Amino acid sequence: MKSYRNLEKYGNKIALDLNNKNFIQVEQRVRYSETDQMGIAHNKCYFEWFEISRTEYCRQKNIPYKDIEAKGYYLVVAEAYCRYKKPLRYDEKFLIRVSAGDVSPKKVVFIYKLLTMKEKKLIASGYTVHIVTNSKAQVCSLPEDILEKFKNSMP
Repeated sequence: MKSYRNLEKYGNKIALDLNNKNFIQVEQRVRYSETDQMGIAHNKCYFEWFEISRTEYCRQKNIPYKDIEAKGYYLVVAEAYCRYKKPLRYDEKFLIRVSAGDVSPKKVVFIYKLLTMKEKKLIASGYTVHIVTNSKAQVCSLPEDILEKFKNSMP
């Protein structure tokens, strides 16, 4: 499978450009249950935050996961990557910016940036690659209407 780490520069451009209207932004706060003994957010939480923002992205772009699944299609995570730049601590607020980075009939790639609230400094960046499957877990293509909505959500 093709690696999408080369999309990191592309993702930086999309997510950090404040004039770009194609990303959505979600505000989060580090909960106590998400931290280790030192009060630092555990690395697994970043992927959960990716999921929260990805779900909200689809909702705001009028492509809710609920509707995709109701039609018998699933976006299965085939690859996930996160680069950690700065630790997050208990009760710290932060922003997640997410956008669609690459879309084809059988694949959707999401790009993520976690940023500090005030300075908008990079905390972490990453991506997830999703393969389209049916209810039998067989790779298939997205229906044309959903595919077009994803394509229209991109820069």
